[in-house]
Amino acid sequence: MRIGIDATCWGNKRGFGRFTRELLEAILEIDKTNEYLFFIDDKTPDSSDIPQRVQKIAASTSASQLQAASASGRRSLGDLWAMSREVFRHKVDIFFFPAVYSYFPVFNRTKIIVTLHDIIADKHPDLIFPNSKSKLFWKLKQQAAIRQADLILTVSEYSKQQIAEYFKLSESKLRVINEGARPIFRVVSDDRTVRQVMNRLKLETNEMFLLYVGGISPHKNLSSLIDAFNRLTKKPAHEKVKLILVGDYQDDPFFSAYPSLKRQITELELDDKVTFAGYVTDEDLVVLYNAATLLVFPSFEEGFGLPAIEAMSCGTPVAASNCSSLPEVIGDAGKFFDPRDSVDMANVVGQILENYAERSIMKERSLQRAKEFSWETAAQKMLGIFEELKS
Repeated sequence: MRIGIDATCWGNKRGFGRFTRELLEAILEIDKTNEYLFFIDDKTPDSSDIPQRVQKIAASTSASQLQAASASGRRSLGDLWAMSREVFRHKVDIFFFPAVYSYFPVFNRTKIIVTLHDIIADKHPDLIFPNSKSKLFWKLKQQAAIRQADLILTVSEYSKQQIAEYFKLSESKLRVINEGARPIFRVVSDDRTVRQVMNRLKLETNEMFLLYVGGISPHKNLSSLIDAFNRLTKKPAHEKVKLILVGDYQDDPFFSAYPSLKRQITELELDDKVTFAGYVTDEDLVVLYNAATLLVFPSFEEGFGLPAIEAMSCGTPVAASNCSSLPEVIGDAGKFFDPRDSVDMANVVGQILENYAERSIMKERSLQRAKEFSWETAAQKMLGIFEELKS
């Protein structure tokens, strides 16, 4: 088969980009038979690491699809047509969009798979879009993608159920593949490496700290996390605990809550206890996971929740929201709180910090749970979906 791929999310540092890179690299590692055509725009950043064995086709556009489809951007009709035209020029048996985020119309007579990771933008538009115009363009793009798709792919059973109910789709049109952690996310026992990375990031070593990893968008609920952290550190037993927030707050194309969070931290006089680490490479992130006392995942909504699996692969205990996909992904390895109740969040986190034996149990359960998720498994399922559409 000739399989076309929308690879314009390849350079995205966040979830869509990681999903695109990890899934496709795992597929290419397994599949030596099918031919893959990766379609990008000529403004796509960081496309040089696209595997050599694929045919890379670049459309000439006025802006990167990654930036033009951002919260504050809008893709021109000319750029959409440029992508559609390049696909039309090449015969493909299947065309796969790893994210609806960068969807464009496909005019070929081919089978189309579109990935909807979640319906966060539909359930919480005020937390995703900076204005009504951005919301309208998203809805139009999403509806067009769903109508054209032969199959809708998503990343958890929770998301599958939500998508089916919200868009009134038959579950026969939906398929699920879970995400996984890269092999780099593992237990690191070298204290010297930990100290070197912590020093390079200008973070204190040998201190208890809570870790958050992900976007700095409003739906990630970091305001409640900061409020809970403030309550927690008011207690003498936890007054020296720090909070490290990992996530790109400078170049992220998504709607950001960074300015308001920074003000909140200053108003609560937490500037010396809360650190925005910004974007962190995987080589450094694995060390942060290992050094952290606890990963806190306070999102209102997640389609999957990849940082939880990454942390669990490092043996890091996880405390997370008791809603959306997170209980499904974390299982009995973690502890849960109500994301809309900062008092509950502070209490759950505090109880874990105070109980070393409980953290040890959570570590062992996390390592076992994380083994159930891998990109190789996701790739095998994806190849099965390709074969299903072929027949």
